[in-house]
Amino acid sequence: MTTTQMTSQTTLRLILGDQLNLQHRWFKEVDDATVYVLMEVRQETDYVLHHAQKILAIFAGMRDLARQLRDAGHRVHYLAIDDAHNLQSIPANIDALIAHYQAKAFGYQAPDEWRLDQQLYQHGRRSHVPWMMVDSEHFYTTRHQAADIFMGRKQWLMEFFYRQMRVQNQVLMEDAKKPVGGQWNYDHDNRKPWRGTPAEPQDARTLHDHSALWKTIVDAGVKSFGNPKADQLTWALNRDEALQQLDAFIKNALPQFGDFQDAMSVKAWRLFHSLLSFALNVKMLNPREVVAKAEAAYHAGHAPLAAVEGFIRQILGWREYVRGVYWTNMPEYAEKNFFAHTRKLPSWFWDGKTKMNCLSHAITQSLEQAHAHHIQRLMVIGNFALLAGLDPAEVHRWYLGIYIDAFEWVELPNTIGMSQFADGGLLATKPYVSSAAYIDRMSDYCKGCHYDKKVRIGENACPYNALYWDFFHRNEKTLAKNPRIGMAYRQLEKMDEGAIVDFQTQAAGMLENLDSL
Repeated sequence: MTTTQMTSQTTLRLILGDQLNLQHRWFKEVDDATVYVLMEVRQETDYVLHHAQKILAIFAGMRDLARQLRDAGHRVHYLAIDDAHNLQSIPANIDALIAHYQAKAFGYQAPDEWRLDQQLYQHGRRSHVPWMMVDSEHFYTTRHQAADIFMGRKQWLMEFFYRQMRVQNQVLMEDAKKPVGGQWNYDHDNRKPWRGTPAEPQDARTLHDHSALWKTIVDAGVKSFGNPKADQLTWALNRDEALQQLDAFIKNALPQFGDFQDAMSVKAWRLFHSLLSFALNVKMLNPREVVAKAEAAYHAGHAPLAAVEGFIRQILGWREYVRGVYWTNMPEYAEKNFFAHTRKLPSWFWDGKTKMNCLSHAITQSLEQAHAHHIQRLMVIGNFALLAGLDPAEVHRWYLGIYIDAFEWVELPNTIGMSQFADGGLLATKPYVSSAAYIDRMSDYCKGCHYDKKVRIGENACPYNALYWDFFHRNEKTLAKNPRIGMAYRQLEKMDEGAIVDFQTQAAGMLENLDSL
C-alpha cells in the first residue's frame, strides 16, 4: 500500500449486506480519499441459523457490488469470510480498518435491524474518530413516520396507513384524494384458487453457479440449513438482473397476480408472484420504481386494477407499515407472547417430514427454494404454529432464518404480530387461524393427504380441525369479545359438552405428539 493510500484524510464507509444500492448518492462521485468497506462476518451468518441460499445470495450480491464499485473507480476494502484478517465481528473489523487506514472519519447507512443500529451507534460513541450515519435512501417513510400517523390511536390499522401513503405519494389516485376506480382496496377480488389455468409463467431468472463461493462458506465453518442449490442459484446477483426480473413479472405475471395471489398448489410453487422481495430487501431495487412500473401497467391497460392495487398494497402499504411497527416497538416487541405459548417447534419444521400434506409441501418448498408466499407463511405454517401453541420467539427465529427475504424489520412484525398474534392485537385485528376448510378452499394440498379434511375426531382427522376449536375454547376469556371472531364462539356455544370434550381430547393427544403428526 502506497503512502498516498495511507493518508490520514481517508474516510471509511460501511456497506451492509442488505444495502446493495448502487444508486445511493455515496457513489455519485469517485473520491480517492473514501474507502468503501464490505465484510462477510460470522456475526451475521451465526446470529440465527440461516438458509444456505440466503447466505449465498447475500455474499454473492455483496461481491458483485464490490466489483461494480471498483469498475467505477471507487476504492473498496472487501473482507471475505475466509480472509485471515477478518475478525468476524463488524465493530472489531471497523476498529482494525480505522487503524490500518489511519482514517479520519467513519460513515455508515442507517441499518434496518435494531440490533445492528444499536451496535453501531454504541460503538461509534466510543470511537476516537467521528462517526456519521446517513439515510439508506430506500424507503418511502422514515423509521418513525408511522408512529406519527397513528399517534393517539390504540390500534394500528394498516388500511388507514395505506390510504395515507397513497395520498401522500399520489399512487393510483384520480385526484388529490380520490382513488382510481373509486375504492381503495380490491382484496375481496383477489381470493381465487388456482386449478391449473392460466399456466404458471416460465421462471425467467438467471441461473448462477456459486459452487466455489459455497465451498468457501462451508470451509469457513458457517452453519446453515436448506438446499443451497449452489450450482443453480436463481436469486438476483445485482440491480441489472433485478430490473430484468421486475420487467418479466410486469409482462408475464402481474395480470394474473391479483386473482391468484392467495392460491396454493403442489403443481406450481411460484404461480404469479414476483419473487422480488429479496432484491427489494437488499435494496437492489427501489420500491418507488417497482410501484411506478406496476401503476404504469394498469394505465397502459396491461394489467387489471385489482391486480395492480393488490401488488402495490404489499409494497407501499404493508412493507412500509410493518417497518413502522418494528421501529416504534423495539426492542420489547421481540419478547411479546400474548398467549404465553411455550411449545418447541416440531422436528419436521427442519425437514418437512410430516403426514400433513399442506405443511409438508409448504415447509419442503421453503427448504428447497428459501421462499414461500404470504398465504403459505401465514395460513399454513403460521396458522398451525399458533393453533399448536408454539413459542413465538422460536417461530420468529425459524422464519428469520429460512426465508431469503427475511430481515428482522419486516419478518418480526409479520411473525409476532400478524402470524402469531403475540402482540395481543396491535397489528392484527384478530388471530389468523383456520380449520382445514380454508386451506382446502385455496389449495390442492388436501388431495391425497394422510388426514381427512372433513373429520374432526379420530386417527385420520385433520389436526387443524380439533386444534382450531381447542384454540378458541382455551382462549375464550381473551378472545370472545373480539367482534371479528364472534362467529367461532357462537358455534362453540351450540356444541354440546361431549363434543367439546372430544375435540379437547383429540387436540391434547396431538399436542403431546407433534413430532409424529
